[in-house]
Amino acid sequence: MPVKAVCVLNGEVVKGTVHFEQENPEAPVKLTGELTGLSKGLHGFHVHEFGDNTNGCMSAGAHFNPHGKEHGGPTDEVRHVGDLGNVEAGADGKAKIEIADSMISLSGPMNIIGRTMVVHADPDDLGKGGHELSKTTGNAGARSACGVIGIAK
Repeated sequence: MPVKAVCVLNGEVVKGTVHFEQENPEAPVKLTGELTGLSKGLHGFHVHEFGDNTNGCMSAGAHFNPHGKEHGGPTDEVRHVGDLGNVEAGADGKAKIEIADSMISLSGPMNIIGRTMVVHADPDDLGKGGHELSKTTGNAGARSACGVIGIAK
């Protein structure tokens, strides 16, 4: 039976909902949804380590990185578990989300349920930008919106 989760992201301007589905523990997690209120272009999209939004998105901690690796892109061998790359918003400020990722999971040790999903103000350089923050955050800038990933029916 597939496992499902959902995340409602809220920020001052940016809002959205992301649905997660995983057919079985070995299958990739499929993410679908939409974000609104973004500036046109790419925006970093990550799972952060804590499901704590008591101090807004800042209390979510760093990217979910149980293996202690450097930041990378979703197809890189070296990446944080929570590194899902970028979402792209059109001129209308909307970003459609259609991602399949084999590193995150909805069960077991790489389980993301109870952690925070964050969309950032700037593009994620996937660890290749040469900026001092490239290897930790992808230099993706401020946290525009976030929400805790919860179990869905």
